[in-house]
Amino acid sequence: MAENDSLAEFLNSAVDAAKSAGEIIRKGFYQTKQVEHKGLVDLVTETDKACEDLIFKHLKQIYPTHKFIGEETTAAYGVTELTDEPTWIVDPLDGTTNFVHGFPFVCVSIGLTIGKIPTVGVVYNPIMDELFTGIRGKGAFLNGNPIKVSSQTLLVKSLLATEAGTKRDKQTLDATTNRLNSLLYKVRSLRMSGSCALNLCGIACGRLDIFYEVGFGGPWDVAGGAVIVTEAGGVVYDPSGKEFDITAQRVAASNPLLKDAFVDALRQSE
Repeated sequence: MAENDSLAEFLNSAVDAAKSAGEIIRKGFYQTKQVEHKGLVDLVTETDKACEDLIFKHLKQIYPTHKFIGEETTAAYGVTELTDEPTWIVDPLDGTTNFVHGFPFVCVSIGLTIGKIPTVGVVYNPIMDELFTGIRGKGAFLNGNPIKVSSQTLLVKSLLATEAGTKRDKQTLDATTNRLNSLLYKVRSLRMSGSCALNLCGIACGRLDIFYEVGFGGPWDVAGGAVIVTEAGGVVYDPSGKEFDITAQRVAASNPLLKDAFVDALRQSE
């Protein structure tokens, strides 16, 4: 019972941090942005940095012994190794390109791993005011209401989500477009909304049926959403069909009924 109480406390702390960061995002969304480039098309703004500072400060005050991994901190100081210790993994603003363009698919993603297992997840879109939450073994919720993955069993009736990524070399682009060309023959339609965390939440609440992404930024993109998908009755796995590795920059998610057919379709698209 004590563990359940502490997990609920962790979730509440993460929700508070996400909502505070969401206020910063909401204000910045309608203002002129100061944009920097992390790569050719990979963007970062003052808002990303301010949100990460706020979230880390909030959680470190409450949990001084916990570990922390954040997208902007990692970008500045290098990769932080994931250990078995309780670790908060934060994407302060997933969907920065959307944020810069005023496209409302942006979110704060906060995940807590314990023993390297995603255990608590919070994903908050402050523009649409949608709060996705999950605790391992306790279910997944959208604005406090229980959510479940879709019951779709046929790929041809499935809505697929993926992302184009930030690499623009010919080899990567050809591989990406060839894969999509193959998959589009087998699914109903395709969406690229620009946020890995919100794509995972789309799987969790049944808006999307299948999702994959390869070569995304890091564990901060998936740490929050992975808990929410599994708690909504979905499965998170490597696009090859192997077990999901939070550090591998490879993810696929769906309901359990579609997994095998989707993995086969991905394999045939290589």
